[in-house]
Amino acid sequence: MAATRTPTAPLAAAGLVGGYATARFTRKRQLGGVVLAAAGAAAATRWKRDAGGAVAGALTGAYVAAFAASHPLAKKVGAWPAVFGVAGAVAAASYVLADRRAA
Repeated sequence: MAATRTPTAPLAAAGLVGGYATARFTRKRQLGGVVLAAAGAAAATRWKRDAGGAVAGALTGAYVAAFAASHPLAKKVGAWPAVFGVAGAVAAASYVLADRRAA
């Protein structure tokens, strides 16, 4: 039986949402950073394997930029909407640039 391939879009989104949720509910920002970094590293590894180094670099940059952009965006729309918005954007980019190609 062939192994099923898990898409990276949910992994990237879960890293952003999970990192924020962990930091918020534990009140330990560093722990949220660990979740964010672990998911980001796992996604980056898969992006490189499935779509190549250039795509992996672009998506990793988008992941980091989304994290950074969520902070000022949260001041305008609220924390959870900002996090869900940037997570959705990264997930969409991941699907288009890596998951759809690898399927």
